[in-house]
Amino acid sequence: MDFIKNLQRAIDFMEDHLLEAITYEDVANHLFMSSYNFHRTFSLVTGITANEYIRNRRLSLAGQEISMSENKVIDVAMKYRYDSPESFTKAFSRFHGVSPNVARRAGIELKSFNRLLIKIKLEGGTGMDYRIEKREPFKLLAKVKKFSNEIIKEEGNNEIADFWKECSANGVFDVLKENAIKQDFYGACAPVSKECSHFDYGIGMEFEGENVPEGFALWEVKPTLWAVFRCIGETPDCIGETWERIFKEFLPGSEYEMIDDTDFELYSDQFTDCFCEIWIPVERK
Repeated sequence: MDFIKNLQRAIDFMEDHLLEAITYEDVANHLFMSSYNFHRTFSLVTGITANEYIRNRRLSLAGQEISMSENKVIDVAMKYRYDSPESFTKAFSRFHGVSPNVARRAGIELKSFNRLLIKIKLEGGTGMDYRIEKREPFKLLAKVKKFSNEIIKEEGNNEIADFWKECSANGVFDVLKENAIKQDFYGACAPVSKECSHFDYGIGMEFEGENVPEGFALWEVKPTLWAVFRCIGETPDCIGETWERIFKEFLPGSEYEMIDDTDFELYSDQFTDCFCEIWIPVERK
């Protein structure tokens, strides 16, 4: 239940500090999680990012205050952490559908965004297959690029998919295959640091050499237990669907918790019944 408790602690922290200059990085620090893993966890479980939650809650409360008081728009804007009346009016209008001045009129409907409540809901009754593996440390020769944590829940964001296409087109795959000890591809990702707003994503293959080609990096994967999930489907969409089930179904009720370290997708020609496998580092609670 630690998984559920952490989500509740995150919501409580955001609610207690709505009138302060906080972002999802501050919430992650409060939970002693990396910004990357907190952002991913919160987004996949709730369907919105923590920053969206903070913004929506502020605008919802601002709407109540505008409609029920004589407070000046500039004062309400400053209270809910907007730099100017103009930026507040723009955000308010986008959220409520009317400007703050119009919202003061009697009979105007405003949008309400209530505090999230974490509830355990049993549904579906379908199983989620996984296996636990133990691996010794290994190294990847990888092409690495930094991505913003915010892309994890952005609708239609294809930056990582485009990175794969770019590496396929510019000869990166050829260099990897020439130096690899196995021909399986890895899509590895890890937080840069607990506070960083970006994460590293590497496309790589297993490697045992010492001479790293220019433009590539040596990615060391630490020994640990791994929970392994097969992504069943014919398109990359099944990867996102599997990640969502990991956070909504496996982690909340499992005896394992995810470690703040490298996780990866494994692509192999040997797989005949799945698109790829997702490997997440875990430890017993």
